[in-house]
Amino acid sequence: MSATRRSVAVAWLALVAAASAAAAEVQVAVAANFAAPVARISEAFKAATGHTLKVSSGSTGKFYSQIVSGAPFEVLLAADDETPRRLAAEGHAVAGTQTTYAIGRLVLWSATPGVVDDRGAVLRGAGFRHLAIANPRTAPYGAAALQTLRGMGLADAVAPKLVTGESIAQAYQFVVTGNAELGFVALSQVRAPGKPPQGSSWLVPANLHDEIRQDAILLKPGERNPAASALLAFLKSDAALKILDDFGYGRPAR
Repeated sequence: MSATRRSVAVAWLALVAAASAAAAEVQVAVAANFAAPVARISEAFKAATGHTLKVSSGSTGKFYSQIVSGAPFEVLLAADDETPRRLAAEGHAVAGTQTTYAIGRLVLWSATPGVVDDRGAVLRGAGFRHLAIANPRTAPYGAAALQTLRGMGLADAVAPKLVTGESIAQAYQFVVTGNAELGFVALSQVRAPGKPPQGSSWLVPANLHDEIRQDAILLKPGERNPAASALLAFLKSDAALKILDDFGYGRPAR
């Protein structure tokens, strides 16, 4: 090993050792669609820094209400970019720390193979009784689903069949349990790394709904926790971006 490479290795080991010595916990509110990816990010983050994540997952709209009411979350990984912006404007988050960590992808999904075709034409037929979506008022993926239906000219036709979940996780559960034959869910929920695709799905064209920019922000309770700032930085690392790729998210522009 050359002297230069040896020096770099020693410096990296020293950095990791220092981080481990000052290891801390970060309380993170995570959008439901990102629950599986953040579990892997948590492992990689701990390996790199020694810090640990205490994760709560749910709808972005619900987290907004909890944060405003004083919930001690230190970092928010939202399913949109508007909620972090609003929290910063209202003084609940640290200005200048908002960053896009992923671009979400919406799919129409059935737990049964062969039900959903590659153009979403199943939505125009009579072969289903219920279509699950997340609450469009509080969940960005639900809003994107409603935009998709409107863009296809089907919003009125399928309205009586809609089953609305509090979050994208609940919409997914409606389909898994058979309470809905179809559902608009996040690609990450049906695309697990190393496993074959579940059921049948249609990847919704991006032009049918607004871009699902998922932003993170440092919340006021985490302002003095270096581990919270370290997490925001880690989300831009190659390790985190590789996890995004594995779950089908789009990478944010650098």
